[in-house]
Amino acid sequence: MEVAVPPGIETERKHRPGFWETGVLLSALLLALPVVVVFSFVFVPAGDVWRHLVETVLADYLSNSVLLVSGVAIGVLLLGIPTAWATTVYDFPGRRLFEWALLLPLAIPAYIIAYTYTGLLDISGPIQGLLRSLFGWSVGEYRFPDVRSLGGAVMMLSLVLYPYVYMMSRASFLGQSLSMLEAGRVLGAGPWRLFFTITLPLARPAVVTGLSLALMETLADYGTVQYFGIATFTTGIFRTWFGLNDSAAAAQLAALLMSFVFVLILLEQHSRRRLRFFQTSGRYRHLPRHKLSGYRKWTVLLLCLLPLTFGFLIPAGQLLVWAFSIAEETLDQRFFFLVGHTLLLAVSAALITLMLALFLGYGRRLFPFRRVGFAIRLSAMGYAIPGTVIAVGVMLPFAWLDNRIDDWMRHLFGISTGLMFSGTLFILLFAYAVRFLAVSLQSVESGLARVTPNMDDAARSLGYSPAKVLMKIHLPIMRSALFSALLLVFVDVLKELPATLILRPFNFNTLAVRAYELASDERLADSSVAALTIVAVGVIPVVLLSRAVSRSGERDAVPT
Repeated sequence: MEVAVPPGIETERKHRPGFWETGVLLSALLLALPVVVVFSFVFVPAGDVWRHLVETVLADYLSNSVLLVSGVAIGVLLLGIPTAWATTVYDFPGRRLFEWALLLPLAIPAYIIAYTYTGLLDISGPIQGLLRSLFGWSVGEYRFPDVRSLGGAVMMLSLVLYPYVYMMSRASFLGQSLSMLEAGRVLGAGPWRLFFTITLPLARPAVVTGLSLALMETLADYGTVQYFGIATFTTGIFRTWFGLNDSAAAAQLAALLMSFVFVLILLEQHSRRRLRFFQTSGRYRHLPRHKLSGYRKWTVLLLCLLPLTFGFLIPAGQLLVWAFSIAEETLDQRFFFLVGHTLLLAVSAALITLMLALFLGYGRRLFPFRRVGFAIRLSAMGYAIPGTVIAVGVMLPFAWLDNRIDDWMRHLFGISTGLMFSGTLFILLFAYAVRFLAVSLQSVESGLARVTPNMDDAARSLGYSPAKVLMKIHLPIMRSALFSALLLVFVDVLKELPATLILRPFNFNTLAVRAYELASDERLADSSVAALTIVAVGVIPVVLLSRAVSRSGERDAVPT
């Protein structure tokens, strides 16, 4: 019996990959190598260390990770959705400021906010010291919440990750039409019922996207949970790799964590597939802003002020106070070397990742085949994988390659090549490219989508090669998208901690690593200058991102 083959699949089967397409496939598969390597350890027989982990601490890793993710999910939803709705539909004092300022906590890495609140709330901090002086208490005579706990970690992560939900929710609210709410009012629905039955369901895909980003960042966190002494998968991978010296067991832990992340991704995709909400009206009008008065405007003002105060103003202010107190001792040649190392890594990784994203994104446009799309999607999964897992997946194959090259050179020439890959900046930049490719690729593909295929066809008919079409037509149109991709990867690399800790060459530190080392030694004030530098640089793209969200909401509107 003959089976009809769809024309597109038949064309793909008959097509022979050329040089460009082969390069795209090989590049995508190379970037996907760490994910494949880690996942392959699921099939490796369990060793003694793995059995020891299963019998002793694996249950703690699993339960603490689940509790952490659940707590952060509740926290970011409670902070992100109400503030997004308030800044979208209400007019109150400071609304224009809050529209972009509520994104500022995104500029502070979670481990840095953990350090600052520990310094403020610990037994030797100013808050407890003030309470003891006011009430005449002594240490041990009163109870005070312990910030170094699972609940404290949930609070810290919620305060810096809620902007993901806020940003996505607000973009969705800005794109909704008044016509649908008017239809609900005609049917007798009140304000609360309209929000929960119409507005929130329409925003549900955006909310779930923001929530999934926040939860993946939660699973990827190492600095906060390690500093608070919470046993999670990320801390377990570090302890198994460096403490127990078992790379296979560490990779198996990483594979288990990666499976957990994939479950989150599948649940997020499943939630989008099961339900669809559309605006069927051809008439579009923006949601009106209601001017609040009396106690209502101060209530909404307080609602927006609280997450901004606790998520940015207090920690940034504390860092500033500490930095001024120790600036003369810290701002020396070693600090500027740290800044130079950090900028070198961030700029290099941003440029390399952008070039890879441009090569893969344009290759996908030139060759819209399933094999190309699958390989590129696989290579872009690194952003959903924690930095510790990426580090394990990168270190294992390149350490093996270093050993094989060294053995070969010793055998043939009697010389040792040492760690050509795994002991240099190459492996760190490769890990950054794997980790943050999706950030650049998303910006590049959105920029490419603005160029109609007719322009490509016209240029090719005039004799332009694909590379020349990219240089002469696409790049000038995509400048803003490319700049955004550079900026986002730059800031992500600036804040990245676990992959840098594992893969950096000897005696090569960055601002993030130095802040972590000093805070781990309880030198919180000494870590403030490095931490404040990271925050100050991270504020710039956050502000630009907020302005882009507001402008996108206006562009999406179609006048009636």
